[in-house]
Amino acid sequence: MKWNNFFHKEEVYELAHLHPFEWHFTAEAADKRPDRTYKFHVTFSMHCFTRDPLPNEEIDSNLWYQGPKENRLFCFYRHTLSYQLPDMIKSLGDRVCWHTHHGNYFTIELVTQEGEVIEYEVYFDVTRASRKGWLNLIVQTAYVRTEDYKTTQPRKRRIRLDVVAYNTQLRKPIKRPR
Repeated sequence: MKWNNFFHKEEVYELAHLHPFEWHFTAEAADKRPDRTYKFHVTFSMHCFTRDPLPNEEIDSNLWYQGPKENRLFCFYRHTLSYQLPDMIKSLGDRVCWHTHHGNYFTIELVTQEGEVIEYEVYFDVTRASRKGWLNLIVQTAYVRTEDYKTTQPRKRRIRLDVVAYNTQLRKPIKRPR
């Protein structure tokens, strides 16, 4: 899905950096697996730049972003951080990823915000694509935990992207952490 830019108070908030792209990731041989190149179609959900309103929060009606299935509050902070997402995704093979008990995955980027290190959580899923030999990598949401959005990080288990891609491509189940 290509996202439409957001307009607010004569400012344009561009979203082209979150348009889908194709990415090839080569995993080095490991254990019984040979070198293998995985082809991903990467997409981003609107949750990467929007949020739910907080309880009792008064919302300017001009701050709603209309998506194909839902309306959500445009989040200027999430939008600013979202510029990092394409490069983060392209580096997933070198990052620590975690498996959640929901069957999806996440990684955490440490971001400096005015001299403070914060955790930017990026949740994603990998599925088989309809295009033969391809996988879908869907970035489901990305945000910083704050007082209003407290951590709900599940008990987590490390998992490498090459393991996720290999098992998904071969339709092998991936055990969820308990």
